[in-house]
Amino acid sequence: MTKTEYRFTFGTVESRVYIGEKLPAPGDDLYGTSKALVVCDTNTEYLVRRFPKGREIPCCVLPAGEEAKTWESVEHVLEAAYTAGLGRDGLIIGAGGGVITDIAGFAAAIYMRGVRLRLVSTTLLGMVDASVGGKTGFDLLGVKNLAGAFYPAEAVYMPLESLATLPHREWKSGMAEVIKTAVLAGDREMVSRIRSFRDVYLGGILDAGGRDEARNDLGYLISRAVEIKGRIVEEDPKETGERRALLNLGHTFGHALEASAGLGRLTHGEAVAWGVIRACELGHALGLTALEQALEIRELIQSYGYTTEAPHPAMGNMDGYFRALEGDKKKKAGRLVFIVPAKRSAEKITIDPEDLRFRAVLRSIINGDYHF
Repeated sequence: MTKTEYRFTFGTVESRVYIGEKLPAPGDDLYGTSKALVVCDTNTEYLVRRFPKGREIPCCVLPAGEEAKTWESVEHVLEAAYTAGLGRDGLIIGAGGGVITDIAGFAAAIYMRGVRLRLVSTTLLGMVDASVGGKTGFDLLGVKNLAGAFYPAEAVYMPLESLATLPHREWKSGMAEVIKTAVLAGDREMVSRIRSFRDVYLGGILDAGGRDEARNDLGYLISRAVEIKGRIVEEDPKETGERRALLNLGHTFGHALEASAGLGRLTHGEAVAWGVIRACELGHALGLTALEQALEIRELIQSYGYTTEAPHPAMGNMDGYFRALEGDKKKKAGRLVFIVPAKRSAEKITIDPEDLRFRAVLRSIINGDYHF
């Protein structure tokens, strides 16, 4: 695909997103004139060495995986930035998947009260979700992204060639967010492209690398997901209103599943896919999600091979799941916040966890007793 560029305004920050085939090249001005530090993990260190000046710029290498999304990792980045001599005009570049871009972004937000931030997103999940919009943070006290800040990157590079070595499970994680985005946007063309891409995906994504149709579908899906998320976040950059909250479709159920299973046991996308099905059931129970819509969403998610039954095999016990659910950081005024599919897009609802009627509905959904 040809290089695609988007420009978003998140509050006072202009964020540019570049989607193309290749890793940042000398003409991409990855570093500018600032003293820089690159943050990566053990999976992306070899890619960083292929960047322009990749062997000359100081690099902080973190362990790979959700287990590294900790305050200790943030400290490592801060120490590396200080050792490298970054000042207030310094630049932190996060190169990796969502864990790395979240950690690098948070470190940039707090180092010397904020330095410049650029990202090179190297996973499908990172491209369509984590790297765009400015949410940063890390897991704390067993809660997903409990600590964090809104800190948009001034530039995000999305080199599609970095996806070539992505493990199948990571493709699966990213596709869940692509499907979620299509559902909340009510985008029929996007759903059609997801269906078109599915046969290639199930047949072995690496084998599809040279197929023009598959590559076109993939480029379209990434670009469209970025555009949809970027425009939504522009309207509500710090999630103070209703609009940005819609991006959390499936996430209240999904984050609780991640936490109750043990952070890192499931990928984010696996949990979100499961959570979107539960959101369909909740929406249907409340008369907000039409049966035809719920069935179509379930079929689409199941066709990609996600585990959708409830209770989820990795969930642990019901009490532990409810503790995680009630500790969700999106809770407001003591009420749980859920996003459910609706006629045109999605809808935000709040539920009092002490309301016995709603609690019974939630328990039946999570336990697999609710059927539409």
